Amino acid sequence: MAYSIVALKDKILEMYPEIERHHLSTNLVFDKAKDAYVVTVHRGGHELTTHLERADADDCMNGIKCVSLGIQIEQFVKNFELREQTGQKP
Repeated sequence: MAYSIVALKDKILEMYPEIERHHLSTNLVFDKAKDAYVVTVHRGGHELTTHLERADADDCMNGIKCVSLGIQIEQFVKNFELREQTGQKP
């Protein structure tokens, strides 16, 4: 399946709107050596870096949420929600 990194990033942002809702910056690059996409989500000094296998990226482009990516993003977002609720700075 052929698609651009921009299209994949847009799809990830569409599937996980909490990324933009919490003003998290997202970067996506393809690592040829690992044959996987490297997804980086960050805000302030906090950063999540994870890999998205090509098959998972293909599923994502077909509208199927990637469970492992979703879990990691969810936990990262929950950390910010908790800080916002308690008044701590992220």
